[in-house]
Amino acid sequence: MEKAIVRPYKRPNALCRLICFPWAGGGTSHFAQWGKLFSSSIEVSVVRLPGRESRAKEPFAKDMTAVINEITSALLKDLQEKPFAFFGHSFGAYISYAVAVHLKEKHGLEPIHLFLSGVYAPHSEAFLLMGKVNEAKDEDILEHVKFLGGTPSEFLKNEDIKKHLILTVREDVSILQTYSFEKVERKTIFSCDVTCFDGSEETVHDAEAWLNITRGDTSIYSLPGGHFYLLEPSNEIFLIKHITKCIENAAL
Repeated sequence: MEKAIVRPYKRPNALCRLICFPWAGGGTSHFAQWGKLFSSSIEVSVVRLPGRESRAKEPFAKDMTAVINEITSALLKDLQEKPFAFFGHSFGAYISYAVAVHLKEKHGLEPIHLFLSGVYAPHSEAFLLMGKVNEAKDEDILEHVKFLGGTPSEFLKNEDIKKHLILTVREDVSILQTYSFEKVERKTIFSCDVTCFDGSEETVHDAEAWLNITRGDTSIYSLPGGHFYLLEPSNEIFLIKHITKCIENAAL
């Protein structure tokens, strides 16, 4: 499990597991720190895809099926033991949704809450543009990364780090092209609550479209900032408190 799933703050007596899915090109460091910010009732795990951090020498995943199967294999036993929730940001939100669909269809499991952050609706123009990542030049991807923010400037000054970041973003986003979100949306409806978060300064995400994936309660929160609004300490505090409240209410 330690290869695909990072759990730095183990809480065996926790009532619920929160699985976090990082953004394109991202690693586990930010969400790993959430493990000490949540109360003892919630244990945080973070997904680590191949091609980064301790898995830097492994080949990138080539399609969504490979990603789903690896994550499911690593987590299935844990998710069968106690309630769980998913939080995914940007690219990670798409991955979390795809894994949740697989768990429901193949194993009869469903999160008690699905948190989708900074994510475009699959039918939106912005999402369709991401599908052209293989045609994009390295400098275009780099400019987009700079525009979105969230990457330390010193990383972008290091040629090796910058080159690997561009490659990782390209490989991550290309995974989305191998999954039919539209087909899945028509046949898989959840019963859990769904909450969408985004930054108030960013392009409209059509977050309302995500609310159709469930029969449960739905809500949308727009927090101050851009795409990486969640890196702002005040927003992070809000997220931790709100996610905790949602999970504890659902687990009752």
